[in-house]
Amino acid sequence: MKKVFFLFLLSQFAFSQQQFERDSVIQFQKKMNEHYADTAKSPLKKKDLAVFQALEFFPISDKYFVIATFKRTKKEKPFEMKTTTSRKPIYVKYGELHFEIDGIPCQLNVYQNVEFSKKPGYKNSLFLPFTDYTSGVESYGGGRYIDLKIQKGKIWMIDFNKAYNPYCAYNEKYSCPIVPEENDLKVEIKAGVKAFKK
Repeated sequence: MKKVFFLFLLSQFAFSQQQFERDSVIQFQKKMNEHYADTAKSPLKKKDLAVFQALEFFPISDKYFVIATFKRTKKEKPFEMKTTTSRKPIYVKYGELHFEIDGIPCQLNVYQNVEFSKKPGYKNSLFLPFTDYTSGVESYGGGRYIDLKIQKGKIWMIDFNKAYNPYCAYNEKYSCPIVPEENDLKVEIKAGVKAFKK
C-alpha cells in the first residue's frame, strides 16, 4: 500500500513539474509579446509594429525540455565573438552541454559575456546560441538564442521552448552575435519562436 501511495505521489510530482514548466513557457511567450508590442522597447520596424499582433511560436512540447550533462571547461581563453556588424563583444566558453534529441547525441557550447557578467545581477548569466535543421525553414536562418543561468551540479536543464530570435531577425540595424559553427545541431528543434513573417 505504501509503495502504491509513493508511486502516486511521484506521478503527481512529475505532473506538477510538467505543468510548472508549461506555465513558465506561457509566461515567457506572454512577456515576449508584450515587449514586442511596446512602442518604447520593440525592435520591430515601425511598419511591422503598426500591424503586430503576436509572435509565432512552435507548440509547447515537453520533448524539448531537455536534461543535459554539463561539463565545465576550464582555462578557456576569452575571444571576440563575431556579430552581424563590426562589433566584437568578448565572450568565454563556460562549458559544454551534452544531451539527446530523438536518440541523436547533441552538444552545445554555452558562453559567458565577460563584460555583461560584471554587471550587478548578471554574474550567473550564460548565453546559449544554436542553429538546427529548422533554421532558414521554419525558424530564423541566423539561429536562435536561449538565456541560461549557471546551474548547480552536472545535470542541467535546457528549455528549448524558450528559444528566441536575435533582434536582427526583425531589424537589420541591430548588432547580433553570430551562432558559432560548433553550435549547429544536426536535429530539428521545433520549439520556441518561429521565423518572423514580414
